[in-house]
Amino acid sequence: MAVASILRTAAAASLRAAASPGSSSAIRFVSSRKAVADLADVTSPVDTLDFPVSPSATVLKPSLLQPRVVVYDGVCHLCHRGVKWVIGADKHRKIKFCCVQSKAADPYLEGCGLDREDVLRRFLFVEGPGAYHVGSSAALKVMSYLPLPYSALSAFLIVPPPLRDAVYDHIAKKRYDWFGKEDECLVMKEQDMLDRFIDRDEILERSRTRL
Repeated sequence: MAVASILRTAAAASLRAAASPGSSSAIRFVSSRKAVADLADVTSPVDTLDFPVSPSATVLKPSLLQPRVVVYDGVCHLCHRGVKWVIGADKHRKIKFCCVQSKAADPYLEGCGLDREDVLRRFLFVEGPGAYHVGSSAALKVMSYLPLPYSALSAFLIVPPPLRDAVYDHIAKKRYDWFGKEDECLVMKEQDMLDRFIDRDEILERSRTRL
């Protein structure tokens, strides 16, 4: 603030000198006026920085991603059954869903530093900005948002992740053999569930294209 005031005072003094009757050139006066205007443009933003800024401060990009989104393998019968079960248990409609095969999943994958193959191995639960979970941790975190008695299952988070994920990974590897898969997202066949899907419009468009 003090620097800005000093600069404005100096510019004003130059302006008065250029505008005095003894001035030898009108051009000099016009140039001085332009200089003051330019100086005002430069110094005005300084007035807005009337607070200390930490040199270590991190500027976070705003996020338009929705919280509490499950990104899962939409062609897997076992995964689809799990989604249907969560929708039935989630009376307060806290959890939303997205098929990993949809383009709508891309910003969630990018924000978490994952690709589709990662999610096909372990499904993804984006809890909020900077908070996401995969595999068994994702399943238990989803449970924590459901009403009792289901939320009590989240207590299994105290089990070491390597033990939980060993069971999860074994089932995930066998899920197509045991439960089967489809060529397209299964929710297209049960469109009454689509109001819980963030990729609803994309799925409906694909459905219309098939007709």
